[in-house]
Amino acid sequence: MFHWDNGLKLTKADLAVDIGRRQPRAFISHAHSDHIARHQFALCTPQTAALYHLRLGRRPTLEMPYRQTVQWSDLRLTTYPAGHCLGSAMLLAEDEGQSLLYTGDFKLSESATAQRAELPHADILIIESTYGHPKYRLPPRDEVVGQLIDTVKEILEGDCVPVITAYALGKAQEVTKLLTAAGIPVLQHPKVFEVSQVYRQCGVDLGRFELLNRQVESGWAVVVPPRSPPLQSNRRQIRLAVTGWAISGRAKYWLDVDYAIALSDHADYDELLEAVERVAPREVYCTHGPHEFVDCLRQAGYNAHPLGRPRQGLLW
Repeated sequence: MFHWDNGLKLTKADLAVDIGRRQPRAFISHAHSDHIARHQFALCTPQTAALYHLRLGRRPTLEMPYRQTVQWSDLRLTTYPAGHCLGSAMLLAEDEGQSLLYTGDFKLSESATAQRAELPHADILIIESTYGHPKYRLPPRDEVVGQLIDTVKEILEGDCVPVITAYALGKAQEVTKLLTAAGIPVLQHPKVFEVSQVYRQCGVDLGRFELLNRQVESGWAVVVPPRSPPLQSNRRQIRLAVTGWAISGRAKYWLDVDYAIALSDHADYDELLEAVERVAPREVYCTHGPHEFVDCLRQAGYNAHPLGRPRQGLLW
């Protein structure tokens, strides 16, 4: 039903899946830069299509709203929410004999800006498993959100500027919504701001935020992409990173920030196990994660295999 050709392909449909180089036909699970390319034709959700066009210019697409099945060659294709960022989708592919679910990047817990993940049953599961090791158990979301808001408020009370570094698509909008819901207005870097306009057009209310094009006034937080240079300000800037890797006590040193907060848009180890249990597949293939997760699944009785190469480097 599928094969690996320096990336995942659905064989019968001749459809590439999340391959980051130009393809004749490709499914895009979400619009992060490592999952998109200037394909000749792309299938994706309407929200992902809007973000795809923003990032790479207008491209030919077939929009696939959640839970609406499309016939593509000999396969029936259906998207389901993945909980990762706006428009992120899992892909269920079915033929007369079997079914396959590709998760893409996902998380099961609540999101302030994305629909919560849904996991249909499938015979074959291809699961993104970045945090597929028992040491990657994240704190409860409410605790992490509380830590973020309390830290930002403490910085503001000290008449300093809180600068939150977050990926321009997804995490930056999540942080903006969490802060504005707590009464903290946000200034956004231009790269973040243009993405937030698409969120707004798609009906996602991010609260009170504005473009960072002026001196930062007291009481405002600032959201910028990772590795952005310091702001031009005569007030002290205190930088925070929001990433699942913050569960390591040394993360703030790798990331060169004052605080690292473990707010993730990926499933942690326990959520990965829960996802496999909920899908109840006959076979599991693990991508973008440590090989130890395959071993964990085999020990739990699943017919599990590695697929592709583990992802290298930090994930924001």
